[in-house]
Amino acid sequence: MKATSVSSAALSNAMRYQQMRMQADLVKATKESSTGQVADVGLALGGRTTQAVTFQRDLDRLNGIIDSNALVAARLTSTQDSLGQLSDVAQSFLSALTSAVSGDSSTSITRAAGASALQQMTGILNTGVNGEYLFAGTNTDVKPIDDFTSTGSPAKAAFDASFVAYFGFAQDDPAAASITAAQMDDFITTSVEPQFLGAGWQGTWSNATDEQITSRIALNETTETSVSANEEGIRKLAMASAMVTSLLSSSTISQAARTAVTSRAQTLVGEAIGGLVQVQSEAGLAQKRVSDATDRMKTQVDLFEKHIIDLVGVDPAEAATRVADLTQHIETSFALTARLQQLSLLNYLT
Repeated sequence: MKATSVSSAALSNAMRYQQMRMQADLVKATKESSTGQVADVGLALGGRTTQAVTFQRDLDRLNGIIDSNALVAARLTSTQDSLGQLSDVAQSFLSALTSAVSGDSSTSITRAAGASALQQMTGILNTGVNGEYLFAGTNTDVKPIDDFTSTGSPAKAAFDASFVAYFGFAQDDPAAASITAAQMDDFITTSVEPQFLGAGWQGTWSNATDEQITSRIALNETTETSVSANEEGIRKLAMASAMVTSLLSSSTISQAARTAVTSRAQTLVGEAIGGLVQVQSEAGLAQKRVSDATDRMKTQVDLFEKHIIDLVGVDPAEAATRVADLTQHIETSFALTARLQQLSLLNYLT
């Protein structure tokens, strides 16, 4: 009969190897318990790994667009709120102009209403969300509308210069008392309109672009998700406000000319309100498209997540049990190793 010697060093090394293997298994089990997926997809699926990777890639793309749509929806909501405020401003201004045309309010009140509308309109159009201007078109980092009433305003300078060029004298010149209603109406048509409804608007009044932001709201769908300050309804509101603010400021302009200004402004504001309603409708349609696209993609996300779980998912309870078992075995192994290291022939002989 052959006796085989067993040393404490051999037992200790065997135990140490077993600990290293269990620690590696514990890392994998812990990862599976926390993620709910297998630790090594390639090892678990083999040739089906490509399918899992493809599903995960499509899932990431959908989640990215859903996150982007949340920002787009927030921008459209803020835009709708601002358009609603603009409509309220226009309605209040229209009421003041209607009273002026019917003779129920003074020139100073009408001019104050125009100045208030102009200031409110400028503030609303220069609204920013998340560091981007809502009405700047694609120039989201540039303030879209210049303040007409500020010192050195190029828009105000252009307006005053057009008055002098047409009549041959300034608004506060005594000769302004001789301006007829027909002359004022022709001045508005030939000199003022091009500044607002023509080429003079861009660069003098507005720094916004006609081109609006186009967002991808689904894998195969895009839509315009912004409103430009260059919309015609906004231009007409600005034109009416500027006319009333500037042309009614002089006490020398004839009453007939003042009446022509307020009547023309009343017509412009009425048209502006209709234009703003149209823009609000278009923004509402964009909101609906974004919402519908997000809902469809969330359904797709649920399907992809189900397929991924079917491929690489693990039972959470089983994974947690494995972690607990491995932890207990490792602790036991450490205790045995400590006991083995205490074994010594010297201790036995003594």
